[in-house]
Amino acid sequence: MSGDAATSGEAAGTAGTLFLTCGRQAAGKTTLARRLERERPALRLTADDWLHDLQPGVPGAALDVRREDVEALQWQVATRVLRLGADVVLDWGLWSREERDRYRNEARALGAGVVLCVLDPPLPELRRRLAARNAAPDRHTFVIPPAEFEYWATRFEAPTPEELALFDAPPVPVPSPSSSP
Repeated sequence: MSGDAATSGEAAGTAGTLFLTCGRQAAGKTTLARRLERERPALRLTADDWLHDLQPGVPGAALDVRREDVEALQWQVATRVLRLGADVVLDWGLWSREERDRYRNEARALGAGVVLCVLDPPLPELRRRLAARNAAPDRHTFVIPPAEFEYWATRFEAPTPEELALFDAPPVPVPSPSSSP
């Protein structure tokens, strides 16, 4: 066995930690994911970035038809990285308990720690952030019409205290709801 293999997480049997970002649009998930990427360090997987890179200039709604495929590919990368002992940040939103349960269970099966980073600012703050983001989008930003935001805002399934207890305690402070991303 080579020295590199003997020191990798895979050879040592220790997996990394999976960080799941959870929150509505404009909650600050990508801002937090970038911070975790830098500070841990960790591999950040942001589906929006990949979607925009695959088809630059295509509107968000048209890109969303590929989201499931991109997230499946990112999950393959994430599981490999976790097996190697490195940390991963999934910057996807994870709006439903079903999604969060799936990735938590699969990561635990690999021996990984799993941290759920919940960002849940009040709706007026989210509307303010969304308006600012829509006014000056960068190349990886989805412009979200206010009516679409309102539709989706009611579909977010916030984690319950019982669900939160299933995750490891976050080793980093998550911004408070009143914090700007």
